[in-house]
Amino acid sequence: MHINQLSYNIIGAAIEVHRELGPGLLESAYEECLCHELGLRGLPYERQKPLPVVYKGVHLDAGYRLDILVDNRIVLELKAVEALLPIHEAQLLTYLKLGGWQVGLLINFNVEVLKEGGIRRRVWGLEE
Repeated sequence: MHINQLSYNIIGAAIEVHRELGPGLLESAYEECLCHELGLRGLPYERQKPLPVVYKGVHLDAGYRLDILVDNRIVLELKAVEALLPIHEAQLLTYLKLGGWQVGLLINFNVEVLKEGGIRRRVWGLEE
C-alpha cells in the first residue's frame, strides 16, 4: 500500500474512533480504541514500541516509546490536550529522525471535530 493511502486509512480509523467517543477521555483510551480500529481494518501496528536513543554510536535505553507504529512506516503520536503545541510537533519529528521513519501523524482527540485541527501530518527527510 502506498504511504499516502496508508495515511488516509489511519486518519479514517482515527475519525471513526473520535466519532464514537468524542473529546474528553484520556489518551490511553483513544490509543486502545484506535489500535482496535486499526486491527479491524487489517492494518498491522505495534503499540508502545520502544525507541532507543543512539548517541555517538551508543544505544541508550532512555525510556522513549512510540504510541503506535503502523506497518513499520507511519509513527502515530496521540494526544488528548487542549491544544497542540510546537513541542508536540518537535517530539514527533524527533521520533521520526531517531527511528529513521519518514511519515508521522500527530493526532489530538480533544477537539470537537477531528479533521478540523486535530490531525497534523509531518514528513522527515523527503518532500511531500
